[in-house]
Amino acid sequence: MSSIGAIGASTTSSTQSSNISMQDFLNILLTQLTYQDPLKPMDNQEFMAQLAQFTTLGQTQELSGKIDSLVSTQASMQAIGLIGRTVQFTTSEGTQTGTVASLSWAGTTPELSVNVSGITIGGISLSQVTVVR
Repeated sequence: MSSIGAIGASTTSSTQSSNISMQDFLNILLTQLTYQDPLKPMDNQEFMAQLAQFTTLGQTQELSGKIDSLVSTQASMQAIGLIGRTVQFTTSEGTQTGTVASLSWAGTTPELSVNVSGITIGGISLSQVTVVR
């Protein structure tokens, strides 16, 4: 027996609150340069540090999106491997055991159809599966 746990647990990106584009950054920089004290211009090192921080933020957002895609693909591949296997899963009615009959996708999330004593129960997410035999 192997425990599945939260294979299908969805990940949420924390970058949604940091949705700034290159145009937004340039507008902020232009405003900063427009209103700076002419006797104390912006330091080149400070400018480069801000630019590096913005570049890092953009790369982090891109990486986060790719990781989300990878997790979704991995969940799909694991779900395919469950077809024909006996699984134990939890529902609002309690824990049940049955054989995975088919697989479908609800958007990008795989859902299993499981035969339990001759009755097919559909819409089982991977996060509901607790044991695979």
